[in-house]
Amino acid sequence: MTSTDAPPSAHPSTAADLLAPHPLRDRVAVVTGGGTGLGLEISRGLAALGSHVWIASRSVEHHRGFLDECAARGWKGQARVLDVREPASVGALAREVEAQHGRCDILVNNAAGNFVCPSERLSERAWRAVLGIVLDGSFYCSREFGRVMIGHGGGQILNVLATYAWTGMPGVLHSACAKAGVLAMTRTLAVEWARHGIRVNAIAPGPFDSDGARANLWPDAEHERRLRERIPLQRFAGTREVAAQCLWLLSPGSSYVNGECVTIDGGASLGQGMWDAGTAIRRRRDADPEQP
Repeated sequence: MTSTDAPPSAHPSTAADLLAPHPLRDRVAVVTGGGTGLGLEISRGLAALGSHVWIASRSVEHHRGFLDECAARGWKGQARVLDVREPASVGALAREVEAQHGRCDILVNNAAGNFVCPSERLSERAWRAVLGIVLDGSFYCSREFGRVMIGHGGGQILNVLATYAWTGMPGVLHSACAKAGVLAMTRTLAVEWARHGIRVNAIAPGPFDSDGARANLWPDAEHERRLRERIPLQRFAGTREVAAQCLWLLSPGSSYVNGECVTIDGGASLGQGMWDAGTAIRRRRDADPEQP
């Protein structure tokens, strides 16, 4: 028998096997803020790959679109009203998911609040609201669902950040501080909970096109143009592009990635130098008489 005649089972597996067509089938996933924007796209992607997806958000109005699509396409999905700032409510949802499925495999901390405001005008209430949703909420959810994962052999947590958590950006002090805290949480829990079989990672999207971004971050054409010009790829991401990277991080294909934050911003957070790309800088001949 020649090598070409050997049965497929005689050959070792390849890296492609980690990217099987349905790598997330039958996983139990909870996505906070899962009814709108990026959270919705992550929820749709997980459901399309066969996961049983629970979306949680403060408004029941945000649930209908996902639930209707689940019914129409045969996906497995449920929704609950949840304010992630209330630890008792978070704990109750974690217990409900565990009671129904016996486990929770995936938690996506996506709930967030953000708006642009000069720091000197930022009120205590606004500061506390954003810190409460992003930092406190991510902790409460990670703790409660982490307990379920620890009790049932492991799982994965994915946190949604932003590049300004480490680069800084004017006007988003509240959100930057909150997301920087979640970045520290990501890396700390990745080290602490790895022994329980729990991986903890994050993504940091740049600007992507959504209703919330258009309303809060580029409310007019001029702001949109200025933001787009700062991105080397000269465009915003689509929510599906960002969600696809989340699905990869939650799949077996990333099984050795832990404590990492994947930047998805078209190169916007990279240093862009002191002159425009493609510009030739001609030295002055009289600048240094010793040089030819």
